[in-house]
Amino acid sequence: MEHLLHYVWKHKLFPLKVLQTTEGLPVEVIDSGLQNPNAGPDFFNAKLKIDGTLWVGNIEIHIHSSDWLRHGHDKDKAYDSVILHVVGEADMEVTRTDGGRIPQLILTCPENVQSHYHELCVADQYPACYPILASLPKLTVHSWLTALQTERLEQKARLITERLKHCNHNWEDAFFVTLARNFGFGLNGDAFETWAGMLPFRAIDKHRNDLFQIEAFFYGLAGLLEDSFLKKGQEDEYSLRLIKEFRYLQRKFEFTQVMNATLWRFLRLRPENFPTVRLAQLAYLYQRGGKLFSRLLEAGTLAEVRTLLEVGTSSYWESHYLFGRTSSQKKKTMGERSKDLIIINTVVPFLYTYGLHKADEGMCERAGRFLEELKAEDNHIIRSWSAAGLPVVSAADSQALIQLQKEYCDRRKCLYCRFGYEYLRHK
Repeated sequence: MEHLLHYVWKHKLFPLKVLQTTEGLPVEVIDSGLQNPNAGPDFFNAKLKIDGTLWVGNIEIHIHSSDWLRHGHDKDKAYDSVILHVVGEADMEVTRTDGGRIPQLILTCPENVQSHYHELCVADQYPACYPILASLPKLTVHSWLTALQTERLEQKARLITERLKHCNHNWEDAFFVTLARNFGFGLNGDAFETWAGMLPFRAIDKHRNDLFQIEAFFYGLAGLLEDSFLKKGQEDEYSLRLIKEFRYLQRKFEFTQVMNATLWRFLRLRPENFPTVRLAQLAYLYQRGGKLFSRLLEAGTLAEVRTLLEVGTSSYWESHYLFGRTSSQKKKTMGERSKDLIIINTVVPFLYTYGLHKADEGMCERAGRFLEELKAEDNHIIRSWSAAGLPVVSAADSQALIQLQKEYCDRRKCLYCRFGYEYLRHK
Protein backbone atom coordinates (compact mmCIF):
# COMPACT_ATOMS: atom_id res chain seq x y z
CA MET A 1 0.00 0.00 0.00
CA GLU A 2 2.92 2.36 0.69
CA HIS A 3 3.97 2.37 -2.96
CA LEU A 4 0.47 3.58 -3.83
CA LEU A 5 0.88 6.50 -1.43
CA HIS A 6 4.20 7.26 -3.18
CA TYR A 7 2.33 7.26 -6.47
CA VAL A 8 -0.48 9.53 -5.20
CA TRP A 9 2.03 12.00 -3.75
CA LYS A 10 4.27 12.02 -6.84
CA HIS A 11 1.39 12.70 -9.23
CA LYS A 12 -0.55 14.95 -6.81
CA LEU A 13 -3.69 12.84 -6.93
CA PHE A 14 -5.03 14.67 -3.90
CA PRO A 15 -8.69 14.81 -2.76
CA LEU A 16 -10.70 17.85 -3.84
CA LYS A 17 -10.46 19.58 -0.46
CA VAL A 18 -7.93 21.60 1.48
CA LEU A 19 -5.00 19.48 2.66
CA GLN A 20 -4.29 19.78 6.38
CA THR A 21 -1.73 18.52 8.85
CA THR A 22 -2.89 16.36 11.72
CA GLU A 23 -2.95 19.57 13.76
CA GLY A 24 -5.31 21.27 11.31
CA LEU A 25 -2.78 23.55 9.58
CA PRO A 26 -3.44 24.06 5.82
CA VAL A 27 -0.91 22.52 3.41
CA GLU A 28 -0.29 23.66 -0.18
CA VAL A 29 1.92 21.39 -2.29
CA ILE A 30 3.85 23.56 -4.77
CA ASP A 31 6.33 20.86 -5.81
CA SER A 32 6.08 17.24 -4.63
CA GLY A 33 9.86 16.81 -5.05
CA LEU A 34 12.12 14.34 -6.81
CA GLN A 35 11.55 10.68 -5.97
CA ASN A 36 14.59 9.03 -4.38
CA PRO A 37 15.18 5.36 -5.35
CA ASN A 38 18.09 5.00 -2.91
CA ALA A 39 18.56 5.22 0.86
CA GLY A 40 17.25 8.33 2.59
CA PRO A 41 13.97 10.26 2.48
CA ASP A 42 11.49 9.25 -0.22
CA PHE A 43 11.32 12.62 -2.02
CA PHE A 44 14.00 15.31 -2.24
CA ASN A 45 13.62 19.08 -2.55
CA ALA A 46 9.87 19.35 -2.17
CA LYS A 47 8.35 22.82 -1.86
CA LEU A 48 5.34 23.36 0.41
CA LYS A 49 3.41 26.03 2.20
CA ILE A 50 2.31 25.03 5.71
CA ASP A 51 -0.02 27.58 7.30
CA GLY A 52 1.24 30.14 4.80
CA THR A 53 4.95 29.58 5.52
CA LEU A 54 7.13 28.35 2.65
CA TRP A 55 9.16 25.20 3.37
CA VAL A 56 11.74 23.52 1.12
CA GLY A 57 13.05 20.09 2.08
CA ASN A 58 12.42 16.36 1.94
CA ILE A 59 9.34 14.16 2.30
CA GLU A 60 9.05 10.75 3.96
CA ILE A 61 6.05 8.47 3.36
CA HIS A 62 4.79 5.58 5.52
CA ILE A 63 1.60 3.62 6.00
CA HIS A 64 1.65 4.31 9.77
CA SER A 65 3.33 7.13 11.67
CA SER A 66 4.89 4.52 13.95
CA ASP A 67 6.91 3.21 10.99
CA TRP A 68 9.09 6.30 11.50
CA LEU A 69 10.15 4.97 14.89
CA ARG A 70 10.28 1.36 13.74
CA HIS A 71 12.72 2.29 10.94
CA GLY A 72 14.90 4.30 13.33
CA HIS A 73 14.44 7.63 11.54
CA ASP A 74 14.17 9.46 14.88
CA LYS A 75 17.87 8.68 15.45
CA ASP A 76 19.07 9.19 11.88
CA LYS A 77 20.32 12.68 10.98
CA ALA A 78 19.68 11.94 7.29
CA TYR A 79 15.99 12.42 8.09
CA ASP A 80 16.35 15.73 9.96
CA SER A 81 15.71 17.46 6.61
CA VAL A 82 12.18 16.03 6.38
CA ILE A 83 9.63 18.86 6.36
CA LEU A 84 6.50 16.68 6.13
CA HIS A 85 5.69 13.10 7.09
CA VAL A 86 2.98 11.74 4.77
CA VAL A 87 1.06 8.77 6.21
CA GLY A 88 -1.97 6.64 5.61
CA GLU A 89 -2.71 6.51 9.35
CA ALA A 90 -1.38 8.81 12.07
CA ASP A 91 -0.95 6.68 15.19
CA MET A 92 1.72 8.77 16.92
CA GLU A 93 3.78 11.97 16.74
CA VAL A 94 7.23 11.85 15.08
CA THR A 95 10.39 13.81 15.85
CA ARG A 96 13.84 14.62 14.49
CA THR A 97 17.06 13.66 16.27
CA ASP A 98 16.92 16.91 18.29
CA GLY A 99 13.38 16.18 19.47
CA GLY A 100 11.72 18.70 17.13
CA ARG A 101 8.28 17.61 15.94
CA ILE A 102 7.64 17.00 12.23
CA PRO A 103 4.28 17.97 10.69
CA GLN A 104 2.24 15.03 9.42
CA LEU A 105 -0.31 14.78 6.62
CA ILE A 106 -2.82 11.94 6.30
CA LEU A 107 -3.11 11.00 2.64
CA THR A 108 -5.64 8.57 1.20
CA CYS A 109 -5.44 6.81 -2.14
CA PRO A 110 -8.43 7.53 -4.44
CA GLU A 111 -10.74 4.54 -4.81
CA ASN A 112 -10.50 4.49 -8.61
CA VAL A 113 -6.68 4.35 -8.42
CA GLN A 114 -6.86 1.49 -5.90
CA SER A 115 -9.33 -0.48 -8.00
CA HIS A 116 -7.40 0.03 -11.24
CA TYR A 117 -4.14 -0.96 -9.57
CA HIS A 118 -5.82 -4.12 -8.26
CA GLU A 119 -6.97 -4.91 -11.80
CA LEU A 120 -3.39 -4.65 -13.05
CA CYS A 121 -2.09 -6.88 -10.26
CA VAL A 122 -4.59 -9.70 -10.78
CA ALA A 123 -4.88 -9.58 -14.58
CA ASP A 124 -4.10 -12.95 -16.17
CA GLN A 125 -3.74 -11.53 -19.68
CA TYR A 126 -0.48 -10.04 -20.90
CA PRO A 127 -0.02 -7.13 -21.10
CA ALA A 128 -2.28 -6.28 -18.17
CA CYS A 129 -2.95 -2.77 -19.48
CA TYR A 130 -4.12 -4.00 -22.91
CA PRO A 131 -7.61 -2.33 -22.77
CA ILE A 132 -6.14 1.17 -23.12
CA LEU A 133 -3.11 0.62 -25.38
CA ALA A 134 -4.84 1.12 -28.71
CA SER A 135 -6.29 4.47 -27.55
CA LEU A 136 -3.03 5.98 -26.24
CA PRO A 137 -1.74 9.11 -28.02
CA LYS A 138 1.13 8.38 -30.41
CA LEU A 139 3.32 10.89 -28.58
CA THR A 140 2.82 9.06 -25.26
CA VAL A 141 3.76 5.71 -26.83
CA HIS A 142 6.74 7.13 -28.71
CA SER A 143 8.20 9.00 -25.73
CA TRP A 144 7.90 5.98 -23.41
CA LEU A 145 9.38 3.54 -25.92
CA THR A 146 12.26 5.93 -26.57
CA ALA A 147 12.96 6.15 -22.84
CA LEU A 148 12.80 2.35 -22.51
CA GLN A 149 15.17 1.88 -25.45
CA THR A 150 17.73 4.14 -23.77
CA GLU A 151 17.19 2.38 -20.46
CA ARG A 152 17.89 -0.99 -22.07
CA LEU A 153 21.05 0.28 -23.76
CA GLU A 154 22.25 1.75 -20.46
CA GLN A 155 21.57 -1.57 -18.74
CA LYS A 156 23.54 -3.48 -21.36
CA ALA A 157 26.34 -0.90 -21.13
CA ARG A 158 26.68 -1.62 -17.41
CA LEU A 159 26.98 -5.37 -18.12
CA ILE A 160 29.61 -4.73 -20.79
CA THR A 161 31.55 -2.49 -18.40
CA GLU A 162 31.60 -5.31 -15.83
CA ARG A 163 32.73 -7.76 -18.51
CA LEU A 164 35.51 -5.35 -19.50
CA LYS A 165 36.85 -5.45 -15.95
CA HIS A 166 37.10 -9.26 -16.13
CA CYS A 167 38.89 -8.92 -19.49
CA ASN A 168 41.50 -6.48 -18.13
CA HIS A 169 39.80 -3.66 -20.05
CA ASN A 170 40.59 -5.28 -23.39
CA TRP A 171 37.71 -4.27 -25.69
CA GLU A 172 38.44 -6.96 -28.30
CA ASP A 173 38.37 -9.73 -25.68
CA ALA A 174 35.20 -8.41 -24.03
CA PHE A 175 33.55 -8.10 -27.43
CA PHE A 176 34.36 -11.71 -28.32
CA VAL A 177 33.04 -12.98 -24.97
CA THR A 178 29.78 -11.09 -25.56
CA LEU A 179 29.63 -12.29 -29.15
CA ALA A 180 30.14 -15.87 -27.98
CA ARG A 181 27.38 -15.53 -25.40
CA ASN A 182 24.95 -14.36 -28.05
CA PHE A 183 25.98 -17.20 -30.38
CA GLY A 184 24.24 -19.37 -27.78
CA PHE A 185 20.93 -17.67 -28.67
CA GLY A 186 19.52 -17.96 -25.16
CA LEU A 187 19.58 -21.72 -24.55
CA ASN A 188 23.39 -22.05 -24.59
CA GLY A 189 24.18 -18.42 -23.74
CA ASP A 190 25.54 -19.15 -20.25
CA ALA A 191 27.60 -22.08 -21.51
CA PHE A 192 29.16 -19.99 -24.28
CA GLU A 193 30.02 -17.18 -21.88
CA THR A 194 31.60 -19.64 -19.43
CA TRP A 195 33.63 -21.15 -22.28
CA ALA A 196 34.71 -17.77 -23.69
CA GLY A 197 35.79 -16.65 -20.23
CA MET A 198 38.30 -19.54 -20.18
CA LEU A 199 39.93 -18.73 -23.52
CA PRO A 200 43.64 -17.75 -23.33
CA PHE A 201 43.32 -15.07 -26.01
CA ARG A 202 46.99 -14.13 -26.17
CA ALA A 203 47.95 -17.78 -26.63
CA ILE A 204 45.32 -18.26 -29.35
CA ASP A 205 46.51 -15.08 -31.08
CA LYS A 206 49.88 -16.74 -31.65
CA HIS A 207 48.11 -19.33 -33.82
CA ARG A 208 45.56 -17.03 -35.40
CA ASN A 209 46.67 -17.82 -38.94
CA ASP A 210 45.81 -21.51 -38.52
CA LEU A 211 42.07 -22.32 -38.37
CA PHE A 212 42.70 -25.94 -37.34
CA GLN A 213 44.70 -24.89 -34.27
CA ILE A 214 42.02 -22.36 -33.29
CA GLU A 215 39.44 -25.14 -33.53
CA ALA A 216 41.68 -27.31 -31.34
CA PHE A 217 41.72 -24.53 -28.71
CA PHE A 218 37.96 -23.95 -28.98
CA TYR A 219 36.73 -27.57 -28.91
CA GLY A 220 39.34 -28.66 -26.38
CA LEU A 221 38.53 -25.91 -23.87
CA ALA A 222 34.82 -26.55 -24.44
CA GLY A 223 35.33 -30.10 -23.11
CA LEU A 224 34.07 -31.58 -26.38
CA LEU A 225 37.27 -33.55 -26.98
CA GLU A 226 37.10 -35.29 -23.59
CA ASP A 227 36.03 -38.91 -23.15
CA SER A 228 32.93 -37.73 -21.28
CA PHE A 229 31.61 -36.25 -24.55
CA LEU A 230 33.48 -37.96 -27.37
CA LYS A 231 32.80 -41.64 -26.68
CA LYS A 232 34.75 -44.56 -28.06
CA GLY A 233 33.58 -45.32 -31.59
CA GLN A 234 32.50 -41.71 -32.26
CA GLU A 235 36.00 -40.52 -33.14
CA ASP A 236 37.08 -40.02 -36.69
CA GLU A 237 40.34 -38.90 -38.26
CA TYR A 238 39.52 -35.21 -37.80
CA SER A 239 38.55 -35.44 -34.11
CA LEU A 240 41.60 -37.59 -33.32
CA ARG A 241 43.83 -34.95 -34.95
CA LEU A 242 42.08 -32.25 -32.89
CA ILE A 243 42.68 -34.20 -29.66
CA LYS A 244 46.37 -34.64 -30.48
CA GLU A 245 46.75 -30.94 -31.35
CA PHE A 246 44.92 -29.80 -28.21
CA ARG A 247 47.11 -31.94 -25.96
CA TYR A 248 50.16 -30.36 -27.59
CA LEU A 249 48.74 -26.84 -27.01
CA GLN A 250 47.94 -27.70 -23.39
CA ARG A 251 51.56 -28.66 -22.77
CA LYS A 252 52.88 -25.66 -24.68
CA PHE A 253 50.83 -23.06 -22.81
CA GLU A 254 50.52 -24.96 -19.52
CA PHE A 255 46.76 -24.92 -18.97
CA THR A 256 44.86 -27.93 -17.73
CA GLN A 257 41.33 -26.74 -16.94
CA VAL A 258 38.63 -27.47 -19.52
CA MET A 259 34.91 -26.87 -19.42
CA ASN A 260 32.44 -29.50 -18.24
CA ALA A 261 30.85 -30.73 -21.48
CA THR A 262 27.54 -31.46 -19.73
CA LEU A 263 26.88 -27.70 -19.66
CA TRP A 264 26.26 -27.76 -23.43
CA ARG A 265 22.68 -28.37 -24.52
CA PHE A 266 21.84 -30.17 -27.74
CA LEU A 267 18.33 -31.46 -27.00
CA ARG A 268 15.49 -29.84 -28.95
CA LEU A 269 17.90 -27.75 -31.02
CA ARG A 270 18.00 -27.74 -34.78
CA PRO A 271 21.31 -29.27 -35.92
CA GLU A 272 22.48 -25.95 -37.39
CA ASN A 273 22.23 -24.49 -33.87
CA PHE A 274 24.29 -27.24 -32.20
CA PRO A 275 27.15 -25.85 -30.08
CA THR A 276 29.59 -27.83 -32.24
CA VAL A 277 28.50 -25.87 -35.33
CA ARG A 278 28.41 -22.51 -33.52
CA LEU A 279 31.96 -23.11 -32.20
CA ALA A 280 33.13 -23.84 -35.75
CA GLN A 281 31.58 -20.55 -36.89
CA LEU A 282 33.20 -18.64 -34.04
CA ALA A 283 36.58 -20.19 -34.88
CA TYR A 284 36.13 -19.12 -38.51
CA LEU A 285 35.17 -15.59 -37.44
CA TYR A 286 38.08 -15.38 -34.98
CA GLN A 287 40.60 -16.54 -37.56
CA ARG A 288 39.25 -14.29 -40.33
CA GLY A 289 38.27 -11.24 -38.31
CA GLY A 290 41.40 -9.97 -36.62
CA LYS A 291 40.59 -6.91 -34.50
CA LEU A 292 36.93 -7.52 -35.26
CA PHE A 293 35.60 -4.94 -32.82
CA SER A 294 37.93 -2.24 -34.18
CA ARG A 295 36.71 -3.00 -37.69
CA LEU A 296 33.08 -2.83 -36.59
CA LEU A 297 33.73 0.59 -35.07
CA GLU A 298 34.58 1.80 -38.56
CA ALA A 299 31.47 0.29 -40.17
CA GLY A 300 29.08 3.11 -40.98
CA THR A 301 26.21 1.04 -42.41
CA LEU A 302 24.35 -2.15 -41.54
CA ALA A 303 25.51 -3.67 -44.82
CA GLU A 304 29.14 -3.24 -43.73
CA VAL A 305 28.39 -4.76 -40.31
CA ARG A 306 26.67 -7.77 -41.89
CA THR A 307 29.66 -8.31 -44.17
CA LEU A 308 32.06 -8.31 -41.22
CA LEU A 309 29.85 -10.86 -39.41
CA GLU A 310 29.61 -13.22 -42.39
CA VAL A 311 30.40 -16.66 -41.00
CA GLY A 312 31.52 -19.93 -42.49
CA THR A 313 33.28 -23.04 -41.19
CA SER A 314 36.21 -25.26 -41.99
CA SER A 315 35.53 -27.91 -44.65
CA TYR A 316 34.90 -30.63 -42.04
CA TRP A 317 31.94 -28.81 -40.54
CA GLU A 318 30.42 -28.19 -43.95
CA SER A 319 29.39 -31.85 -43.90
CA HIS A 320 29.04 -32.53 -40.14
CA TYR A 321 26.90 -31.42 -37.19
CA LEU A 322 28.67 -33.65 -34.65
CA PHE A 323 32.02 -35.44 -34.60
CA GLY A 324 31.90 -38.57 -36.71
CA ARG A 325 28.39 -37.91 -38.10
CA THR A 326 27.96 -36.65 -41.62
CA SER A 327 25.08 -34.45 -42.77
CA SER A 328 23.56 -33.75 -46.17
CA GLN A 329 23.70 -29.96 -45.72
CA LYS A 330 26.98 -28.77 -47.20
CA LYS A 331 27.03 -25.13 -46.11
CA LYS A 332 26.76 -23.99 -42.47
CA THR A 333 25.82 -20.33 -42.58
CA MET A 334 23.87 -18.04 -40.27
CA GLY A 335 20.43 -16.82 -41.33
CA GLU A 336 19.72 -13.11 -41.73
CA ARG A 337 17.40 -13.04 -38.70
CA SER A 338 20.04 -14.70 -36.53
CA LYS A 339 22.65 -12.27 -37.79
CA ASP A 340 20.35 -9.34 -36.97
CA LEU A 341 19.97 -10.69 -33.42
CA ILE A 342 23.77 -10.69 -33.10
CA ILE A 343 23.83 -7.06 -34.26
CA ILE A 344 21.03 -6.10 -31.84
CA ASN A 345 22.50 -7.85 -28.81
CA THR A 346 26.25 -7.48 -29.43
CA VAL A 347 27.24 -4.84 -31.97
CA VAL A 348 24.74 -2.13 -31.01
CA PRO A 349 25.36 -2.31 -27.22
CA PHE A 350 29.14 -2.26 -27.77
CA LEU A 351 28.93 0.76 -30.08
CA TYR A 352 26.80 2.53 -27.49
CA THR A 353 29.09 1.60 -24.58
CA TYR A 354 32.22 2.58 -26.48
CA GLY A 355 30.54 5.85 -27.46
CA LEU A 356 29.85 6.57 -23.78
CA HIS A 357 33.43 5.62 -22.91
CA LYS A 358 34.85 7.99 -25.52
CA ALA A 359 32.16 10.66 -25.05
CA ASP A 360 31.39 10.22 -28.74
CA GLU A 361 27.74 11.15 -29.30
CA GLY A 362 27.97 10.20 -32.96
CA MET A 363 28.77 6.59 -32.09
CA CYS A 364 25.87 6.41 -29.63
CA GLU A 365 23.58 7.85 -32.30
CA ARG A 366 24.86 5.27 -34.81
CA ALA A 367 23.90 2.49 -32.37
CA GLY A 368 20.39 3.94 -32.12
CA ARG A 369 20.18 4.36 -35.90
CA PHE A 370 21.06 0.70 -36.44
CA LEU A 371 18.20 -0.31 -34.14
CA GLU A 372 15.81 1.93 -36.04
CA GLU A 373 16.88 0.37 -39.36
CA LEU A 374 16.64 -3.25 -38.22
CA LYS A 375 13.33 -5.10 -38.32
CA ALA A 376 11.57 -5.81 -35.04
CA GLU A 377 12.36 -9.10 -33.34
CA ASP A 378 9.72 -11.82 -33.53
CA ASN A 379 9.06 -13.52 -30.20
CA HIS A 380 6.17 -14.10 -27.80
CA ILE A 381 6.75 -10.78 -26.01
CA ILE A 382 6.54 -8.73 -29.19
CA ARG A 383 3.57 -10.70 -30.52
CA SER A 384 1.66 -10.03 -27.27
CA TRP A 385 2.14 -6.27 -27.51
CA SER A 386 1.25 -6.26 -31.21
CA ALA A 387 -1.94 -8.21 -30.50
CA ALA A 388 -2.85 -5.63 -27.85
CA GLY A 389 -2.79 -2.87 -30.45
CA LEU A 390 0.69 -1.45 -30.06
CA PRO A 391 2.59 -0.92 -33.35
CA VAL A 392 6.00 -2.61 -33.37
CA VAL A 393 8.03 -1.71 -36.45
CA SER A 394 11.76 -1.66 -35.73
CA ALA A 395 14.26 -3.34 -33.42
CA ALA A 396 14.23 -0.12 -31.41
CA ASP A 397 10.55 -0.80 -30.65
CA SER A 398 11.07 -4.47 -29.86
CA GLN A 399 14.06 -3.79 -27.59
CA ALA A 400 12.01 -1.18 -25.71
CA LEU A 401 9.13 -3.63 -25.24
CA ILE A 402 11.45 -6.40 -24.04
CA GLN A 403 12.76 -3.93 -21.45
CA LEU A 404 9.20 -3.02 -20.49
CA GLN A 405 8.19 -6.65 -20.06
CA LYS A 406 11.24 -7.75 -18.09
CA GLU A 407 11.76 -4.71 -15.87
CA TYR A 408 8.19 -3.52 -15.35
CA CYS A 409 5.46 -6.02 -16.30
CA ASP A 410 7.13 -9.14 -14.89
CA ARG A 411 7.95 -7.25 -11.68
CA ARG A 412 4.49 -5.69 -11.45
CA LYS A 413 6.02 -2.21 -11.42
CA CYS A 414 2.98 -0.68 -13.10
CA LEU A 415 3.25 2.43 -10.91
CA TYR A 416 6.57 3.26 -12.57
CA CYS A 417 5.32 2.69 -16.12
CA ARG A 418 3.78 5.41 -18.27
CA PHE A 419 1.27 2.96 -19.70
CA GLY A 420 0.41 1.96 -16.12
CA TYR A 421 -0.03 5.63 -15.24
CA GLU A 422 -2.48 6.06 -18.12
CA TYR A 423 -4.37 2.96 -16.98
CA LEU A 424 -4.64 4.14 -13.38
CA ARG A 425 -5.97 7.54 -14.36
CA HIS A 426 -8.48 6.40 -16.97
CA LYS A 427 -12.18 6.62 -16.08
